Amino acid sequence: MTARRHMTRTARSLVVLVLAVVTLAACGLVSSSGTFREASLPDGDTPLDGARITVTSKNFTESVLLGKIAATYLAAAGADIDDMTNAPGSASSRQAMLNGEADLAWEYTGTAWVTYLGRTDVIADPQQLWQQVYDVELAENDLVWLPPADFNNTYAFAASTPTAERLGVRTMSDITRLPVADRTFCINDEFFSRPDGFLPMLETYDMPYNTPNGVPTGNVTQMDSGVVYTSTANSSPCNFGMVYTTDGRIKNLNLAVLEDDRNFFLPYSGTVVVRKDTLDAHPEIAPLMETVSERLDDSVMQDLNGLVDIDGEDPSDVAYDWLVREGLVT
Repeated sequence: MTARRHMTRTARSLVVLVLAVVTLAACGLVSSSGTFREASLPDGDTPLDGARITVTSKNFTESVLLGKIAATYLAAAGADIDDMTNAPGSASSRQAMLNGEADLAWEYTGTAWVTYLGRTDVIADPQQLWQQVYDVELAENDLVWLPPADFNNTYAFAASTPTAERLGVRTMSDITRLPVADRTFCINDEFFSRPDGFLPMLETYDMPYNTPNGVPTGNVTQMDSGVVYTSTANSSPCNFGMVYTTDGRIKNLNLAVLEDDRNFFLPYSGTVVVRKDTLDAHPEIAPLMETVSERLDDSVMQDLNGLVDIDGEDPSDVAYDWLVREGLVT
């Protein structure tokens, strides 16, 4: 009995330890330092030999993936990398860039414009928005926004492909021509309450909320973001669901993303951001990261995100495998 009690206490201690580690990891508090895969450039060159670069990211799939791609590729180019990817929340990775604790991160133009810089005017043209962000960030924060990649992780609405074909919808404006009963939406709570979210979107598309000829309250279901995708794929309880345009579930569930033909949604172009003093010391960073950026688009990001979120692969492995497939590292 004594031995059994000792084993029970030991087992309980192990469970507590495991739970503590899992909890910390879930909160993004466990350092991911050293978790990127080692690699070399195909020609064996090391243009960043002697450079020490700290790479950070937020703690959602796409951000971590992009951080691992950057860390792996820059290390292959000879840099000594401090891996601060998977930082808890947007604010911590942003603050690390501002206070000099981190040198490089992937960011989104829309996030910078609205969240970091507090601007309220909508700039629909992605290049124009990037230029505005570039100018302000360089002048005010000594951060350099490199040319953006061709992917846009913004809000959108989607339908199952059979539903889109049955209703004859390709654009958001097409929804306005449907009977009111078919204008059913699934959204998350945040998007419903955002000042740039659901209600002003309906106004933009001439379908005011809670009106008989617009979108009655009973046509809108608020739910967790993950459930929105499956509900949209099943066309129940909604024909149209809010999605993020680079989410891997769009392809996996065969969803049709509707064109935002009135340019309501702000562009969220993925962009590498580097501290100016770091880039001045190591200008080779710019062409290296531009080589990566020019290979990324919405479809590629959907595939990469899906490998993590749907297939359960590790972001470090997904980043390394993609760089190998692209011939960027060996």
